[in-house]
Amino acid sequence: MENGQNRLRQAQEDVEEIKVIMLDNMNKADERAGKLGELEDRADKLLEHSEKFSKTSTKVKQKKRWENIKYKVIIAAVVAAVVLGIIVVVVFIYG
Repeated sequence: MENGQNRLRQAQEDVEEIKVIMLDNMNKADERAGKLGELEDRADKLLEHSEKFSKTSTKVKQKKRWENIKYKVIIAAVVAAVVLGIIVVVVFIYG
């Protein structure tokens, strides 16, 4: 009988130990779930910020392109005016 009680007690201790390990595992799983939720939120915010950055950089690129075109047109107009002025002066002097 003593041997049977020892085996029963050992089985109960094993069950208690397994119960503690399982509770610890469940707590760790809950912690991981919370951390994964936080990570997902941070990833969503990062995606949102990257989309805003992309839109802003596209707008800046377009703005700078138009400024560049505007300056090229102004320079071309000034050069054309200078050339036209030189032609007019040459025609009046030699014409």
